[in-house]
Amino acid sequence: MANKSSVFDMIGPVMIGPSSSHTAGVVRIARAAIRVLGGIPEEAEITFYNSFARTYEGHGSDRAIIGGLLDFKTDDPAIKTALQSAEEKNLKFKFKSIGNSSVHHPNTIKLNLTKGERKIEVVGESLGGGVINIAEIDGFVANFSAQDHTLIIKAADVSGAIAFISSVIAQEKTNIATMSVSRKGKNDLACHVIEMDSGLNPITLNYLKSLPWIKELIYIPDIDL
Repeated sequence: MANKSSVFDMIGPVMIGPSSSHTAGVVRIARAAIRVLGGIPEEAEITFYNSFARTYEGHGSDRAIIGGLLDFKTDDPAIKTALQSAEEKNLKFKFKSIGNSSVHHPNTIKLNLTKGERKIEVVGESLGGGVINIAEIDGFVANFSAQDHTLIIKAADVSGAIAFISSVIAQEKTNIATMSVSRKGKNDLACHVIEMDSGLNPITLNYLKSLPWIKELIYIPDIDL
């Protein structure tokens, strides 16, 4: 009798089979999140919503999310033993599930991650075929795919900020694919999320970081998530 296949045997560079949303997409959400965090977390609280909440153990999404938090790629066989690897690497984690949330996409994961004094919250959606959407970062609307060079800037809500940031990027002849700005209230902190066709030089990133009204800058280069 032939051996039964695990859902992890279906993960690879070509995303085929019904596992892409529950495994490959999940890994990519986690790998995007640790780039927002700035490294592999020390602690992780993982909340699965809706379809994920009902199936995350049976479909291997628990191992996939931990594997992604450890920066394993989607085709890494080490995902199969990611829960054990997390213990060896001193990553403390816990799972929560919310099975009926009308405000969330059917395949949604919320990650509350801690590394040293840094804490972040990332909400990601697995859209199928390994495609993801990072919907929120720290309560701000984000909506980026992590497939392009991505710049995330938290800045004071000053007049002309959008035009200024765009002009700095334009000096490098970098084309902006998408740009969104959200804020939690008038004159409150704003979050700029910019997806670009090509990357930015370190000198440009350092210049933007040096501006007093820019409070935080995160740059995620075009990498294979």
